[in-house]
Amino acid sequence: MENSTFNSLTLQLEGLMVTRSSRLPLFFFFFFSFLFVLVTNAGMILLILVDRNLHQPMFLLFCNLAFNDILGNCLVMPRVMSDILRPPADRLIGYHQCVVQAFLVHTFGTSTQTVLMIMAFDRYVAICNPLRYSVIMTNRMVVKLTVSAWGSALVLVGILLGLTVRLSRCRTLITNPYCDNASLFKLSCESVVINNIYGLTFTVVLSVASVGSMVITYAKITAVCLSRRCKSLNSKALRTCSTHLIVYVIMFTSGKVSIALHRFPQYVEERKLAIILYHIIPCSLNPIIYGVQSNEVKKVLTGNQVNL
Repeated sequence: MENSTFNSLTLQLEGLMVTRSSRLPLFFFFFFSFLFVLVTNAGMILLILVDRNLHQPMFLLFCNLAFNDILGNCLVMPRVMSDILRPPADRLIGYHQCVVQAFLVHTFGTSTQTVLMIMAFDRYVAICNPLRYSVIMTNRMVVKLTVSAWGSALVLVGILLGLTVRLSRCRTLITNPYCDNASLFKLSCESVVINNIYGLTFTVVLSVASVGSMVITYAKITAVCLSRRCKSLNSKALRTCSTHLIVYVIMFTSGKVSIALHRFPQYVEERKLAIILYHIIPCSLNPIIYGVQSNEVKKVLTGNQVNL
């Protein structure tokens, strides 16, 4: 497709450049990974909703993360898999469809961090203020935290994409396996200084808020654990916090690797693969980590009664 059409409503996705011999193995790898993400995360949500013993703030907040993981994969993987089987010239997508995909992709990335932030708050209250936990972490508070996590993500991403759709377009080639904000505003021949400033500010503020909340939360939790001499309580606190921290580190590392690869033009295909794996690896590990580390989930899965 000619990459110089003014305001064209049809765009071309570059996708992954794969050889004929690696096409099917890569397709089936993505297919089974996608299936695994759907089954494990949907299974965790169903388990939490069905079993009353798991109707606790920690698990109800985790449902947000599991739902977000399903959303992120459903947005990207079906299209990536279908494009692997298509010749490059047939990898077409409508402009408005591309904008919607970019909006939801960035919502996935942003809400992953905001949801993990409210989950950190839950762990902070549970360990640092256990006597008031049931008073603070009511169903109403869980709803407020959920709305704040998703609401802030939607607003921030809405502004991000709003600044992009105002631009006219003089190109049609998306140099990514799926649509995102940077790929969209690179289609424009106008000045994108405002987009770059807001995008950088958005990324820095979100990263600082995310990392800062984790550092402060776990510093206070560590201080509380060191001041207590009850080994059983400290062991439980360590187990629940390590679960959350492992999930956060995997998410943060995966995201930063894909961002870092933007700095190295010679690794274009590696960058494309990295941003796809960003949707697969953390989303596959989240339900496993929570399932393995949580005694409550393990007891439910083995059919034992969990004491409330």
